[in-house]
Amino acid sequence: MPELPEVETVRRGLEPVLAGARLARVEARRPDLRFPFPEGFVQRLTGARIEAMHRRAKYLLAPLDRGDTLVMHLGMSGRFEIARPQGAVRPGDFALASPPDPKHAHVVFQTEGGAVATFYDPRRFGYMDLIPTAALEEHPWFRGLGPEPLGAAFTAQTLAAAFAGRKQGPKTLLLDQRIVAGVGNIYACEALHRARISPFRPAGKIRKDRLERLVQSVRTVLEQAILAGGSTLRDHAGVDGALGYFQHRFQAYDREGEPCANPGCRGVIARQVQAGRSTFYCPVCQR
Repeated sequence: MPELPEVETVRRGLEPVLAGARLARVEARRPDLRFPFPEGFVQRLTGARIEAMHRRAKYLLAPLDRGDTLVMHLGMSGRFEIARPQGAVRPGDFALASPPDPKHAHVVFQTEGGAVATFYDPRRFGYMDLIPTAALEEHPWFRGLGPEPLGAAFTAQTLAAAFAGRKQGPKTLLLDQRIVAGVGNIYACEALHRARISPFRPAGKIRKDRLERLVQSVRTVLEQAILAGGSTLRDHAGVDGALGYFQHRFQAYDREGEPCANPGCRGVIARQVQAGRSTFYCPVCQR
């Protein structure tokens, strides 16, 4: 499933095309994706102006001038393709992917300026809804979400408070969206490896100075992945249908049996299943 960098990459690609634009035409080519579209979905969007393009955790948010926010989740295979009169949108530096199958084009947004953003989703695990903007923070999808990992509220102090007395490993807790919003399995593995913290160490026993290092590592791997276009594993792609390349710079994830990339370490990356997810780590330098 796409993680925060993939969603942020898509947001940055959609922003110059949709933010501030008025929707001249909206087409829903089926009644549902993962969930049914809300009642009057097309009518409520047609003619509305998208005021901005935001992201919260792994959700794309497009507040409208009519008082609703269009909420979009990419699911496992959702992607956007953008066509504009002046050419295609290509955020970031990508290697091109194969064109999407037109039969999976489920939602089409056309702006008054002539841009067309089409949402494709072969597996239909993505979803969209219209939620009153004033009630967004209390909606079940958003109520209780932790701080954004790239925001000022994500600090060693907040992690220390969340980890206090906890026996679970830090990777398991980083995946808890109530502790930090949007960090997934890939980047939790990467951050812990770079911070040289064991994913299995009881989180409540990690020192404050090591939590400082972990916070910085989380920020670094996410920022690098955003700049590179995200990990884009398997069939997920950027908004122009292109694949990112950050997967070539993973230091731990999916590198079982390879030498540890941390300076001065002679360990070998290992893999264990932790809470149902693959954890990649160095048993020598991550303590």
